[in-house]
Amino acid sequence: MHRIIKSNSSRRQFLRGTGIALSLPFFESFTVANPAAEKSPRRLVCVGNHLGFFPGNFFPNESGNDYVPTSTLKPLKDHRDDFTVFSHLDHGLNGGHRAVQGFLTSIKKEEAAGFPAKNISLDQAAAEHVGSSTRFPSINAGITGGTDMCWTRSGVHVQPVNNPASLFKGLFVNSSPIELEKQRGRLKHRASVLDALRDSASALSLTLSVADRDKLDQYLTSVRDVERRLQMSNEWLARPKPRSPVAEVLDEERQHIDEVALFYDLMALALQTDSTRVATLETGLGFRTTELDLGSYHQISHHGKSDDRIGQLQIVEAFLTSKLSDFISRLKEAGIFDQTLVVFGSGMSDASTHSNRNLPVLIAGGGLEHQGHVICPDEDHKRVPLANLWLSVLQWFGSDASRFGRSTGTFSPMEI
Repeated sequence: MHRIIKSNSSRRQFLRGTGIALSLPFFESFTVANPAAEKSPRRLVCVGNHLGFFPGNFFPNESGNDYVPTSTLKPLKDHRDDFTVFSHLDHGLNGGHRAVQGFLTSIKKEEAAGFPAKNISLDQAAAEHVGSSTRFPSINAGITGGTDMCWTRSGVHVQPVNNPASLFKGLFVNSSPIELEKQRGRLKHRASVLDALRDSASALSLTLSVADRDKLDQYLTSVRDVERRLQMSNEWLARPKPRSPVAEVLDEERQHIDEVALFYDLMALALQTDSTRVATLETGLGFRTTELDLGSYHQISHHGKSDDRIGQLQIVEAFLTSKLSDFISRLKEAGIFDQTLVVFGSGMSDASTHSNRNLPVLIAGGGLEHQGHVICPDEDHKRVPLANLWLSVLQWFGSDASRFGRSTGTFSPMEI
């Protein structure tokens, strides 16, 4: 059966053959016959869980569409034809918890200086492509401190918003005239400081060595990144925000399990109102599980192959995918699922061994003809970088990028 992806570009080719039994392309571009579909904006959602997913609970044994769902995938049964699970993908990183931040970048922050775009994350690269087309180039939400998975081109960490009420206010509550004037003043002050810094740096560059000029160029890149964000803020500052179709989310004490559902709902609303086209959700290390009658999530993730702890992990992980399932349903109800690609997974595989190999990765939606479970080569000389998948996702989004992080090309599990 010929497998295709709805695409607005006839010049790109994505995600090549997906295994011996699946030799036809997974991503394949063609000219869209429906002009309305071609004009539909693409959206990207990235969800990361710091403590990974126990491999035995996550990966099916069989490849293709006829796999038997694992405990972590069972809550997604209503969307079985709308997502693909990938095995044997990672970034070749080590470091346990410290390497989790590389999930969407493929690069640890201490290595960033050696790469042209530093450790920019997939979501922020997509946000650059969106530019000022939406009020927010991206929104970043997180439970507790998140997973440190969002990074700008200048190597700056993007902190997640960890209060649903604050996110709701940012999306739907208009500032008062006095607040708007204060915001304008802050933006103007920051712009004047950046002007002074840029002028000083230009004069200084004449006296520097080649190596120091390279460092100065990196600094100016970060300045330009801040300037770009200020320009976007200025452009949208006076425009009224969309009206929320739901009641205001109030600032009150909640359990983390309630916040997961709330953040998913707010992300769906943000995409539906075109307030943003890029959103992330991070489940941090401090995620509490007492609400599920379990011990510390971090503690049970160090299962030591204990059947009891692995069983408890099944409950937590199935909860997380059940919230993902609800989110997919919301996107379908809003009629934007085929234009939204959802990346779900972690920079950690098995938290008990602190492994960053064979990462749990799932992508959903995007108008793809999904293929169930794609098993990539496990041999060292045939392994496919996860960054190749991210590059293909970025191109699906509309970017002209030819490289991303440690990518060696676009995604093809049949690479030799």
